[in-house]
Amino acid sequence: MNTTEKKLSGKVVVITGASSGIGKAIALKLAENGANVVLGARRNEKLSALANQIKMTNGKVEYAVTDVKKKEDLINLVQTAITAYGKLDVIINNAGISELSRIDDLDIEGWDEMIDVNIKGVLYGIAAAIPFFKQQKSGHIINIISTSGIKIVPMQGVYAGTKNAIRTIAEAFRQESNGEIRITGISPGVVNTEFVDNIKNDTMKSVIKENMKKMAISPDAIANAVLYAIEQPLDVEIGDIVIRPSVQN
Repeated sequence: MNTTEKKLSGKVVVITGASSGIGKAIALKLAENGANVVLGARRNEKLSALANQIKMTNGKVEYAVTDVKKKEDLINLVQTAITAYGKLDVIINNAGISELSRIDDLDIEGWDEMIDVNIKGVLYGIAAAIPFFKQQKSGHIINIISTSGIKIVPMQGVYAGTKNAIRTIAEAFRQESNGEIRITGISPGVVNTEFVDNIKNDTMKSVIKENMKKMAISPDAIANAVLYAIEQPLDVEIGDIVIRPSVQN
């Protein structure tokens, strides 16, 4: 693909949770299509390896070690984009965790972690980007959510609650922004990633791994949806996209 043919040439995109899984797939896809990607994640060695991979295909990339539980890290990540490229077009709030258990198991530590990452981490990303979006009078927020919350099931109550919180917050801000800032919510179903490895509940981890073997789709499917949302004209907003295996209930 020649530079003149690339769909996202000149676009500056910040991605959280970028070092593996869906975030990595998004980074590779957007860089391949000409975007200047700025990667944030907690693992420096994985960020460095991904950045080198992108540079080997002549992609433009910067990165900063980022823990989304720390608002200063999100401010630094966005500032990395501004310093390197002079603007910010898109922030993709992808970082997330899942601790699945019954409510009466009282995994309060797990609840706190999900609230800190899945809700506050997204809000910190939005807060870091908004001043620049307002200054530019344009911007795009993409939140990677989940099919959890669309379908309520046991063991996912608090996790689904954190995802539905983002749906609510994003819809309110969409209306408040009067079209200057576009907002897209992308809800993946079962996707083949390392996400499940962080689940502490061994029973749920086994169930989800079995489901992944049976039906999981590639992270590239999510990355293609992100590309589609970004490449639309500025007066077109892609709202909510649900992407799941065709056999997923």
